[in-house]
Order: sequence, then structure tokens, then C-alpha cells
Amino acid sequence: MIKSKTKVKKQATRKTNPFLVETILLANKNPKWVEVASLLTGPRRKRKDVNLSELQKYSGTVVVCGKVLSGGDAPKKLKVVALSFSEKAKEKLLKAGCEVKKLSEEIEKNKDAKEVKIIK
Repeated sequence: MIKSKTKVKKQATRKTNPFLVETILLANKNPKWVEVASLLTGPRRKRKDVNLSELQKYSGTVVVCGKVLSGGDAPKKLKVVALSFSEKAKEKLLKAGCEVKKLSEEIEKNKDAKEVKIIK
């Protein structure tokens, strides 16, 4: 369920991580990224942390509203966008030839959210 923009804005004020707040407000401004903002304003325990092995079933651009962990092998030729990455996961992804980006960078560059798959 997607939250309203005002509820997202109100919940963002409770967050203490300035990078997270900036990402939420940036996503909330763009109608295509409101779903991501809604997921990020929820409790931390409900954010999805994903192992590399789970990313193998996707193609194109994959958005993780949480952390990418290093469990498993890195998929080939995938664009992974996440709130954060573990060091080992980032190394494995770059070694496999994947493109790695922070969530805020992708929201700014891909305003229309074209070919984006959100892992919930």
C-alpha cells in the first residue's frame, strides 16, 4: 500500500539519518518514485535486505529499498540501485560487471523510473 505524500513527509521528519531523509524527500517529489519513499519511511525492520543470490532472478534495473548483502554469487550485467551496500557485495558486483548506484543518484537521473523493478 502506497502512503500519501503528506504522510510520507510527516514520517520522514522522525528519521535521524540525514542521507535517508534526503532520499525520502527526493523520492517523494517525483510521482514515479512515491512508492520507494513510502517503503523507506516505514520501520527499519520492514526494509528488505537482499543477498546477491536473490538478485539473479531479475534483469534490467533493480531497486532495493534496503541493503544489498554479499551472500551468493553476483549476477551478470545488472544495474543494482540500493539504499546501501555491504563492502563485499559492492566488490562482487563490480567484479561481475554490474552497475552499482545509490538510490538518491538514480532518482535524480531516472525521473520517469523507466524499466525499474522494486524489490519489496
